[in-house]
Amino acid sequence: MHLTFTRSSKSVSIPTAQHPGDAGYDLEAAIDLVLAPGERALVPTGIAVAIPAGHVGLVVPRSGRAITQGLSVVNAPGIVDAGYRGELKAVLINHGSEPIEIKVGDRIAQLVIVAVREVVWREVNELEESDRGEAGFGSTG
Repeated sequence: MHLTFTRSSKSVSIPTAQHPGDAGYDLEAAIDLVLAPGERALVPTGIAVAIPAGHVGLVVPRSGRAITQGLSVVNAPGIVDAGYRGELKAVLINHGSEPIEIKVGDRIAQLVIVAVREVVWREVNELEESDRGEAGFGSTG
């Protein structure tokens, strides 16, 4: 699949996967900032993409920064619909106990492109039975 994009900042790299076959493409910060513990910020990436019809982009946290610093994406996964053409931005949060310094070019999140299927909703009087029942939140016990 080819993914077309534009960069509003030449200070950020083209999103790349770190290893062949990786699902996530690293997104970098296009601004410098410091996130205090518990603070949230909308961080621009300097990248806009044209996601093909039938696909969605998911903005997800980077596991390394999540475990070492507590950096995460508030609305993970953030959804980027195929028709969106604006700059990708990550809603970051500091779940750690220390301030997190982010510099231009730091990897802050990942973009995962996933195929989606169109859903046609059909209302019925009751749903078919399932041995999963109603234990709550899809729980198996």
